[in-house]
Amino acid sequence: MDGLYDAVVVGGGHNGLVAAAYLAGAGRSVLVLEKLPQVGGAAVGEQAFTGVPARLSRYSYLVSLLPDRITTDLGLRLELRSRAVSSYTPVSGGAGLLVEREPGPATASSFRALSGSESDWEAWRGWYGEVAALASALAPTLLEPLPSRERVEHLAGGLWGPLFERPIGEALRERFAHDVVRGVVATDALIGTHASLDADLAANRCFLYHVVGNGTGEWRVPVGGMGAVTAELLRVARAAGAEVVTGAEVTSVRADGRVAEVEFADRDGVPRTVGARFALVNAAPAELARLRGLPVGPVADGCQLKVNMLLERLPGLRSGVDPRVAFAGTLHLDESYRALEGAYRDSAAGLVPEVLPAEMYCHTLTDPSILDPGLVGRGWHTLTLFGLHTPARLFEGDNAGLRAHLVGRYLTALNEHLVEPIEGCLAVDADGRPCLEARTPLDLEAEIGLPRGHIFHGDLDWPFAERPEQVGTWGVETDVDNLLVCGAGARRGGGVSGIGGHNAAMAVLARLSGTA
Repeated sequence: MDGLYDAVVVGGGHNGLVAAAYLAGAGRSVLVLEKLPQVGGAAVGEQAFTGVPARLSRYSYLVSLLPDRITTDLGLRLELRSRAVSSYTPVSGGAGLLVEREPGPATASSFRALSGSESDWEAWRGWYGEVAALASALAPTLLEPLPSRERVEHLAGGLWGPLFERPIGEALRERFAHDVVRGVVATDALIGTHASLDADLAANRCFLYHVVGNGTGEWRVPVGGMGAVTAELLRVARAAGAEVVTGAEVTSVRADGRVAEVEFADRDGVPRTVGARFALVNAAPAELARLRGLPVGPVADGCQLKVNMLLERLPGLRSGVDPRVAFAGTLHLDESYRALEGAYRDSAAGLVPEVLPAEMYCHTLTDPSILDPGLVGRGWHTLTLFGLHTPARLFEGDNAGLRAHLVGRYLTALNEHLVEPIEGCLAVDADGRPCLEARTPLDLEAEIGLPRGHIFHGDLDWPFAERPEQVGTWGVETDVDNLLVCGAGARRGGGVSGIGGHNAAMAVLARLSGTA
C-alpha cells in the first residue's frame, strides 16, 4: 500500500478540489485521484469546435450557489459578473416579458403590457421580496452543521407552507394570474429536476437551491468560463500542498472507521492501493455504492438536453427587442406554466413532450474573453440552450437519433420568435460543419460519469436535518465514520457550489481535532 494520507479524495471535480484545498490549507496531507485526463468534472471549458478558438463551458455554465465565503477562505482569484438582464420571455404576437436584473420601470411596463394590469407585477415584487429575505437567512446555514427543521421553519416564516409543505404550484397559481408569469417563476423549480409543480415537493427543493445561492440567488457568469473556476481551485489546492493525480481510475473504496483503502489504476494501467485516515468521495451515491461492492439502488434520471452553439451574429427578434437584451439573461422558450406541466406529464408517461420547454443565454454578452479577440471583433457569440423534461429513459432506444430530433425541434421553436432562422447564424468549424453540439443525459453518463446523467447526482434534499440525530452533522456522512460524500450527492449538494466539498472538509477537520 502506497503511503498513508490524512485524506484521499476520489474525484477531482470542483467539490473534490474545494475539499482538498481546505484540508491541505489546514496542514493535512491530501491526495486527489481523478480518472479523466483533466480535473473539473462538469466544470470545464474546452475548445468544442475544430479549428475555432473558442472555449465553451460544455456542461455546467453559470454560478449561483458558490458562496463568497468559500472564495474568500481559499483566496480564489475569480471574477463572477452580473448579467445585465435577468430574463426575457418571448410571446407570440406580443413584446414578451422582460425582467431586469434589478427590476424597475422597464420591468413594470413589460408586466403591464403582458397581463394588462398591475396585479402580477405587484405579486412578483411581493414574492421575490419574501424569497430574498429567506435566501439571506438560509444561505449561511449551508456552510454550518445541519440545522433542525424547526430552525429553518423559523427562518422561512410565511414561506414555510408554500415552499416546504405544499407543492410550489399551489403558491404560483394563487399569487400569479398570467400563465407565462407563473412559468417564469416555476423554471427555477425544474432545472435538472424531473418533477410536477402540482404534485411533487422535489420541485420545491430545486427551487430553494436555485434562489438561495450566496444569499442572493443571482446567477453569475464566470469570466473565462467554467474552466477558469476549476483552474483556480486546482491552483489553490496544489499551492496548499495537495497532490492531484489525473488519469487515475478508482476501482474500489474500503473503510472500516479507522483506515480507508482506495484502489486505482494509474495512467499506465498499473494497479495501486493508497491508504488514508479518511476517504472523501466526490461521486454520485450510486457510484460510491459500486466502488464499495454494495448493491446499487434505483438512480433518478437526469432530465435535460444541453445544446452549445457558436454564432457569427445574434439573430434579431420579431418582437423588436434588442437581441443583446433578449439573450443577455435567461431567454425562456415555451416555458409557460401550462407548457411545463404538459411536458412533465408527457415525459413521465414515456413520451417525447409535445411542447419542449427550454431556456437560453449568451455567455459572451457578459464575458467575451472565452472567444479569440478576432472572433469578438467580428461579432461572434456563444449561445447555450438547456432543455427541460427530457429524462434519460427517453433516449435509451436511440440516443443519437432522438438527440438530433430534439435539437431540430428546439431550433424550430426558437425560429418562431426570430426574423431569420438560427441555422443561418451558426458559425462553421475548420471542417465545414456547423458549430453546434448537444448532450443528453446518457451522453453525460458516458463522458463525465454522471449516473443517468443527473446533474445533481440524484434528487435534492431539504437543507435541514430530517431526523433528530442528524442535527449538528454535516450532511456528508455515510454508515462508516471515516467515509464521507463530498460531491453534489451530499445533503446541501447539487450545482457548482463547493458546499459539499467544504462541509466534508469541515467534518474531517472536526474529527481530526477531536471536536466531533
